[in-house]
Amino acid sequence: MSGFVSFVSSGPGDPELLTVRAVKRLEAADVVLFDDLSSGPILSHARSDADLIGVGKRAGRASPKQDHVSRVLVEYAEAGMRVVRLKSGDSGMFGRLEEEITALRAAGIVFEIIPGVTSASAAAATAGIPLTRRLTARRVQFITGADVTGALPEDVNMAALADPLATTVVYMGKRTFAGLAARLIEHGLSGDTPAMLAEAVSTPAERIERYTIESLARHLETATSTTPALIFYGPLAECEG
Repeated sequence: MSGFVSFVSSGPGDPELLTVRAVKRLEAADVVLFDDLSSGPILSHARSDADLIGVGKRAGRASPKQDHVSRVLVEYAEAGMRVVRLKSGDSGMFGRLEEEITALRAAGIVFEIIPGVTSASAAAATAGIPLTRRLTARRVQFITGADVTGALPEDVNMAALADPLATTVVYMGKRTFAGLAARLIEHGLSGDTPAMLAEAVSTPAERIERYTIESLARHLETATSTTPALIFYGPLAECEG
């Protein structure tokens, strides 16, 4: 008999931001396949006899290939186990959820998706800013700053990204933001547009710094930190936290 897979969203890192359902699935799991950013205290909710398997991907580091992760997920489920696939943030937000769902469906394995707190919401809460603002930020857009090669995607809608009345949150964008900022300015967005860099969101190492898009681009051109980060820009970043 096939097992069951729970895609559990672990939130941005603080175990207190886990949902009740996420904790229940971790406590019941026979095996947990976890991302790097979902390790540490969050795994303390797993049973002592559960198999814990790291399958996370980090930029610039050797990581398991996606087809390998999907194959392992299917193999454990086909062995009749209760499997938790623990993903950082919200599993549906730039988490390669679709590839793993496709593999499970092809194998006829039943699954569920448990939503979680995405790091953008957690960072905004820590900074004391809303993601929307009446009249000046009626729209929020989440984008990735890296394509499958790690480069800035070429097919982005620059008119939308340069909209001064939108809040834009860039995931995985530290290495490519200088190039993105240049293109934003070319498309009419002011270089003085407020920006915010949020690193290690909701962890003890969390750091939030305020810039303009121009000054942030200059900072990131020489920055050496490999800490996971989000970049915010638009009218909301000027709020004082």
